[in-house]
Amino acid sequence: MSRVLLALITVLVLTSCAESYNIQGSSSISSLDGSKLYLKAFKDNELKNIDSCDVVHGKFRFAGLLDTIRMANLFMDDESILPIVVEKGEIEIKLDAASQKVSGSPLNDKLYEFITLHTQLNNEMNELSHKQSQMLLDGIDEETIDRQLSVEAATIAQREDSLVTNFIVENFDNVLGPGVFMIMTSNYPYPVLTPQIEDIMSKATKNFKDDPYVKEYYQTANEIQVRQNGLVDDTMPQQAAQPQPEAIPDSLHVPLTNVPQK
Repeated sequence: MSRVLLALITVLVLTSCAESYNIQGSSSISSLDGSKLYLKAFKDNELKNIDSCDVVHGKFRFAGLLDTIRMANLFMDDESILPIVVEKGEIEIKLDAASQKVSGSPLNDKLYEFITLHTQLNNEMNELSHKQSQMLLDGIDEETIDRQLSVEAATIAQREDSLVTNFIVENFDNVLGPGVFMIMTSNYPYPVLTPQIEDIMSKATKNFKDDPYVKEYYQTANEIQVRQNGLVDDTMPQQAAQPQPEAIPDSLHVPLTNVPQK
């Protein structure tokens, strides 16, 4: 058998044994038809394309070899639609005007169970404004309303804080922990240390701390805090604050009404 033929057979065998991802998508949003969708993930602090496909009659598909499990985002042009874990399995994306969901693989199922709970808390917080209007119509004085709703808002905020913190802690050693940490901290204009972040980092495993994004964020946030506290000599060179990643969801639930209409 020639060396060339042997090499070819070896490549084919290795390829056939390699894990792959298969993502089937469906959409009831007519404006998405004919659009090109992209899977993008951060690597070396840059947002890079993993895969792309076209939406045809409400259907789309991504497929390829899986070199590593990674947290990614589904994009239409420059608009982020939803987060997704690219992993082995028959993954399904469903998009409609009111919601979006990814299912069919262990980490995606876990992620979207969490997102559902997070969205429920967001809805509870948003409902407080309607409750305020109703209380005003009922003739309740504003001071009483503010006092009651402030307590309710603080309770919801604490539940949301605990939900996010516990989820990250439970997933320190897979892509969900760093991925949700990135989504959470992308809301800040520059790296900051909050009590929640300090709590997470105090419990973090080595694997989580060594994640490139987490490591750079935490280091930069500490440097900024030291400067803000005036603990660094003004004559020392100051490292500029690292910009936050762009074009990822600014919350864990991004309504599809944000998808640009044609």
